[in-house]
Amino acid sequence: MRQNTFKKKLQEGNSPNGGSGKTIFSWMEEKLDVTRILGEGVPVQLVPPVGFLVILALLYIYSNHRAEIMVRKINSAQQEVQDLRADVTTLESEFMKSSMQSEVAKRAAALELYELNQPPYKIEVAK
Repeated sequence: MRQNTFKKKLQEGNSPNGGSGKTIFSWMEEKLDVTRILGEGVPVQLVPPVGFLVILALLYIYSNHRAEIMVRKINSAQQEVQDLRADVTTLESEFMKSSMQSEVAKRAAALELYELNQPPYKIEVAK
């Protein structure tokens, strides 16, 4: 059986379609030098398992990225809750202090209202 050959011999550096011969794939082939690792060709039967592993790796990276984002959100929410809890505690203590009888009496004195010193008495009306 004969080997396929070109009818015209190509000159060094020319491509069959008349382009410059430098494509991204030829550049990658030069830089990566896959033939040294895999030999003369890429075994086609290894493409699906390697592709599956690449997809799993990308999924793993994506899930870790999302988990880190969620941890940051949770930490910021916890910090906000602690700040709000401190504010609520402060407001509750101020409210409790302002509702004491002595504080109410001080505010009422500004309006010229005074508390009674004697107990109330019952008014009875005869029918």
